[in-house]
Amino acid sequence: MLKKMLDKDRKRLKRKIHIRKTLSGTPERPRMTVTRSNRYLSIQVVDDTKGHTLASASTMEKDLRGVKPNTEGGARIGGIIGKRLLDKGVKSVVFDRNGYLYHGVVKAMADGARKVGVQF
Repeated sequence: MLKKMLDKDRKRLKRKIHIRKTLSGTPERPRMTVTRSNRYLSIQVVDDTKGHTLASASTMEKDLRGVKPNTEGGARIGGIIGKRLLDKGVKSVVFDRNGYLYHGVVKAMADGARKVGVQF
């Protein structure tokens, strides 16, 4: 079991490194990165040229503690980050799936941000 989990994490990290070789956030199109676990979901929008986080949303925040880490929760978090980005004037981002497969919760987060009006 432990070896299997280590292999799973190792494969995700290899995918993450492979993706990040070519993917970078600029001031015009910052990078939206997604993190998920069994308990929490979080999204950060980062300008890689300055190294600043422009906006973030997480189920660890006080108002979002009741959001579960499933597809419905992912869509809700995506909508929240989309609204925060539009308030700051950011309309277009580069989506960094962080080595996770674009499926399920990760896809729901992206779709939630798209519904609000953020372009990928």
